Amino acid sequence: MKRALILLLCLLPALAAAVETYTLAVVPQFSPVDIGQRWTPLLTRLEKETGLRFQLRIPERIPVFEKEFLAGIPDFVFLNPYHAVMARKAHGYIPLIRANERLTGILVTDSQGPIRNLQDLQGKTVAFPSPNAFGASLYMRALLAEKEKIHFNPVYVGTHQNVYRHILMGEAMAGGGVNATLETEPSALRSRIKVLYATPGVAPHPLAAHPRVPKADRDKVVQALLRMNQEASGRTLLERAELEGIQLADYVRDYQSLELLKLERYMALDRK
Repeated sequence: MKRALILLLCLLPALAAAVETYTLAVVPQFSPVDIGQRWTPLLTRLEKETGLRFQLRIPERIPVFEKEFLAGIPDFVFLNPYHAVMARKAHGYIPLIRANERLTGILVTDSQGPIRNLQDLQGKTVAFPSPNAFGASLYMRALLAEKEKIHFNPVYVGTHQNVYRHILMGEAMAGGGVNATLETEPSALRSRIKVLYATPGVAPHPLAAHPRVPKADRDKVVQALLRMNQEASGRTLLERAELEGIQLADYVRDYQSLELLKLERYMALDRK
């Protein structure tokens, strides 16, 4: 018995090392605290389902998030549709699953303010979370400039929540967001917000994996998430992480067409 106990103690470090730990980075659309509250319960459940371990990475700013996945640092990453294109080109990141509802960017203004239509924004200040937030900024700015011929002064305020508050404080005449983030705001704020314009819908944010993650582990993650989607408590965790009604993602079907938009000219990568 004593020899068996000694052998077990010797094996424990090797057994612990055998449990793979992966990093998972989440695009900071919300505050770091909010993202932690949304993703930590999901990852705790995912660890139980897969036997893997996950370390949540929450960069405070979208440019920092971009710098990390463009360097191939995260093993898994939850990122916006055009980020999926960038990550594919940079390191071959593989989209695994996504929500079912298409992503639509919205341009909003204060319902009690002076802006009534897009032309009222000529020469005005418009807030965006960051240059490369897809629906809320990158795609929206391209459409406003190229299609609608609106000339505006963009300011970048860090998060979607900051966009909505800049509008109501009068620091911007309009701002870019998405329905998913606007719906999380208090009813008093939402009652003051009016949607002026919306982008065409695209496949939403995928959870993607770096190709260095073994296929067996990628499959474990996918199958566990699909199982969770089959019962109420699992669906609640997924919905809080913006993975409502998940389905398998496919790069060619869901994201490759975004390459044709040639949005690179509207991007701004922070290399610091």
